[in-house]
Amino acid sequence: MAGNRLSGFELSPLQKRRIKNFTSNKRAYVSLFAFITLFTLSLFAEFIANDKPILISHKGKIYFPILKEYPETAFGGEFEIEADYHDQYVLDLIKADGWMLWPAIQYRHDTISYDLTVPAPAPPSWKHWLGTDDQGHDVFALIIYGFRISVIFGLILTCLSSVIGIIAGAVQGYFGGLVDLIFQRFIEMWASLPVLYLLIILTSIIEPSFGLLLLILLLFRWLSLVGVVRAEFLRARNLDFVRAARALGVRNAIIMFRHILPNAMVSTLTFLPFILNGSIVALTSLDFLGLGLPVGSPSLGRLLAQGKANLQAPWLGISAFFVLAVMLSLLIFIGEGVRDAFDPRRNLT
Repeated sequence: MAGNRLSGFELSPLQKRRIKNFTSNKRAYVSLFAFITLFTLSLFAEFIANDKPILISHKGKIYFPILKEYPETAFGGEFEIEADYHDQYVLDLIKADGWMLWPAIQYRHDTISYDLTVPAPAPPSWKHWLGTDDQGHDVFALIIYGFRISVIFGLILTCLSSVIGIIAGAVQGYFGGLVDLIFQRFIEMWASLPVLYLLIILTSIIEPSFGLLLLILLLFRWLSLVGVVRAEFLRARNLDFVRAARALGVRNAIIMFRHILPNAMVSTLTFLPFILNGSIVALTSLDFLGLGLPVGSPSLGRLLAQGKANLQAPWLGISAFFVLAVMLSLLIFIGEGVRDAFDPRRNLT
């Protein structure tokens, strides 16, 4: 019996069949595992790629520079400013009376390498596994931090837009009539607004930021699910169980979100990986055009733009293209697996 429970709730036969359908799709199952693994690793980017050691032992004391700033004087230096752990003088001070544990990549996304033997962008080497960009930043570190911010941005945008889209579609489809007609005309006008032009105007007035981009894209991204949810509510609003609930005096909100919405969520869930995919592509495209995150932010789109501007450095464009292709392909495969899992015509024997 314990094997048929998940987080304290017993799975229904329908849920078991959907899980079995998804896990039987090896491509989708492996893609989900790979995507979760990559995203989890990116959440600990500071411990994988950083210009500060993870741990320092000096004169019997333990320091964690990755979590706290320490002045140079803490290691016997002369200045009260934060220690530069790439400075040979500071390295010699620490190594004389202790040791350091470095991350796998000794650079952050914004660390400038001043010891390059060739002009930036530098080709791949044992110090910079994927080379550097035209400003001397390590490409591997840029990819790790850029992957994290892209997925986080996409997840937040997908969740917020899905909530708004589901509510809007539910109201539209449940009440129908004049409410549906007015809402449809509003959606048609709203969807016709030129998003790119609005972004160009706003970014010329206000410096773009993570929150501002999220807000602007949210104003239009919520339209993705309205049509699907509206169609499900239009279909279910006249079913017997809904009419019976109305006759019993059940409130409209309870009927909508407790009785009809679970049926509409089947089609809605199948769209979520594709909406996440589109959200990541939107951020990458804006960064590529120079309308995205502030200058200095880790960005896969900006790395693509550098690859376009530096054709003599093919590792820039190839690295960014490969990461985006793998990330978006994994999301597509996951979306296909979810779609097949919720398909009522698909039964496993």
